[in-house]
Amino acid sequence: MLPIVCVVGASNSGKTTFLEKLIPELSGRGYRIGTVKHDAHGFEMDREGKDTWKHRKAGAGTIAISSPAQVATIRTVEREMELAEVAARFFWSEDLVITEGFKRSHYPKIEIFRKAVEATPICGPEDNLLALVTDDAIQADVPSFRFEDVSGVADLIEERFLRNRRKHGIAMFFDGKNVPMNDFVRDFLSKAILGMLASLKGWKKPKKIDIQIRLEDGD
Repeated sequence: MLPIVCVVGASNSGKTTFLEKLIPELSGRGYRIGTVKHDAHGFEMDREGKDTWKHRKAGAGTIAISSPAQVATIRTVEREMELAEVAARFFWSEDLVITEGFKRSHYPKIEIFRKAVEATPICGPEDNLLALVTDDAIQADVPSFRFEDVSGVADLIEERFLRNRRKHGIAMFFDGKNVPMNDFVRDFLSKAILGMLASLKGWKKPKKIDIQIRLEDGD
């Protein structure tokens, strides 16, 4: 399963600034990093008058824009997607996903903390807090790093989530809900699917395989 680490903290604590240093540190070690920014209030990427904006206003539920260097998709959803679903659907080639926000999720968290912004940390060990990044004197039950110690935070992430990462992964969703699988089931499904597909004419091993099965509606 693709590892996910959430960088959390109060507003204006410096989450984005720290991520701007952490991402190149991990990328420089050879890891492929993806990020997710949580917006609890909704967001708008399209600008009024643009062609994609016109497509959406005309009723298109999913709009994609493609160029030789980039591709972007805007999809209308009925509910906020679970973080695991976002990671599995859109970050298939990454080694690690780092989020900015998602403080209420169950994923491991690194909190950016400044006493000048918040009196006490917003997370504790019960919130799956992995570490604190702070220059303030504070007693903590987790490792604490100073803001300039980006390499120390990267070392922690690398040791906990990246050194023994599997090269291949598989995720399964039932109606958008992630289905937990142990290593035996995950390996069995992966090998079985690859084995059957390899027998097809024109098979050429890809980097990613998407399989969707739509069952008949029933009670």
